[in-house]
Amino acid sequence: FIPTLILFYYSYLGSWTLGYSIKTLLGQTPQVTQTQLREGMTADEVSQTVLAPYAQFLDQYLGRTGDGVFLQPDPFTLGIFAVVYFLTLWLMVRGVSGGIELLAKIAMPLLFLLAIVLMVRVFTLGNPVSQEYGVMDGIAFLWEPKWYVERDGQQVFVLLDPKTWLAAAGQVFFSLSLGMGAIQCYASYLRRKDDVTLTGLSTTASNSFAEVVLGSSIALPAASAFFGVAAAQVIASQGNFYLGFVSMPAVFSFLPAGNILGFLWFLLLFFAAMTSVVAMCQPIIAFLEDEFGMTRPRAVAALGIFWLIGVQFAIWFKGGVDVYDFWSGTFGPPLMALIEVIILMWIFGGDKIWRDMHEGALLRVPRFFYFCAKYITPIILAVILAFWARDNVIAPLLAGELATRPIEAAGLQVGWHIWVIRGFILLVFILQIAAIWYAWNVRKSMQRAEVIE
Repeated sequence: FIPTLILFYYSYLGSWTLGYSIKTLLGQTPQVTQTQLREGMTADEVSQTVLAPYAQFLDQYLGRTGDGVFLQPDPFTLGIFAVVYFLTLWLMVRGVSGGIELLAKIAMPLLFLLAIVLMVRVFTLGNPVSQEYGVMDGIAFLWEPKWYVERDGQQVFVLLDPKTWLAAAGQVFFSLSLGMGAIQCYASYLRRKDDVTLTGLSTTASNSFAEVVLGSSIALPAASAFFGVAAAQVIASQGNFYLGFVSMPAVFSFLPAGNILGFLWFLLLFFAAMTSVVAMCQPIIAFLEDEFGMTRPRAVAALGIFWLIGVQFAIWFKGGVDVYDFWSGTFGPPLMALIEVIILMWIFGGDKIWRDMHEGALLRVPRFFYFCAKYITPIILAVILAFWARDNVIAPLLAGELATRPIEAAGLQVGWHIWVIRGFILLVFILQIAAIWYAWNVRKSMQRAEVIE
């Protein structure tokens, strides 16, 4: 369920990065000069004088014109998505080793290489606008905790804010593919005595290195160097899309060979997106192959049809990406992870999991993590979800505001179209539960027939 929803919107988002990389390389994005910057500019001045052309360009690329509920993306935007769509289907037809593994072997090294190149360039910026702020100020901002956030006009201690905890949990689970079925799918291809502890540690370490060390050393430090920390903080508060597609193109336009650097930035994001997109496809395809006996081309074709239907809400409806992103990328993984950890540690048996995990393992996991998985993790996840539901579902329901509550994103205009998308998400869940139930009953019938024979 979660991989399906992520595929619906993340594939479209990934196509933005490819489209932007092409337009940046060809010099078709807005161009501003560093002369438009001056020391001490406020966040509003930065947005109005420097970033406004890039925000307008993003709106035009996505078709966010007018006040209606529908988007009007241009043919180039749709054409680039078609390239991503058919490229993904082609990779999936080639199979796990011929498609997914091939992409990973090419994309992952390039991703790290491009990230290192951009990080080095950012760290050599120094203080391009003012001696009062530079790259190091951006790094300091990232690593100095901000203990209070504003919620509904009030200052809230961040460690007591359910939205902060849910967003953090969702980010961790999303980036590591936890709570969405992808890891279980790929684990089915392992041999019994493959070393899963060392593989798991190396995977999480490399992912965290890429995200925390490389990722945090590019976007916000670069924005801080040119706009100042205060303005960069406001930019970051407007979300990752604004930071990546509005702020960063402006930063690159200030630099020599900015088109090349901007091209590398969006190419990096494209490789990262594509590896995630193909990872989200495999669980669905594997289910159709294993439970319905489909050949791989037929399973890929079935996925392609379902995918093409689901992505329409992201392409044509305002807020579609936000709705998909929240339920599948923020709320969904922690909820599914809670269900999974209860099934594995309490129903299936934590001791069995622990024993199987260490079979063939070179690395022994400290017993402390067994107690974390069995007791601490489910309690923390349950508390986070309960407090979030209290503030965002129960309280608005009692106040009669649930119908217009922007649950998924601040500032989201909740109209009939948002409820249509929410209804479609529920329909996808029901259809997939029905498919699992049908496959389960077919398998039981086959097993009974074998016993009778």
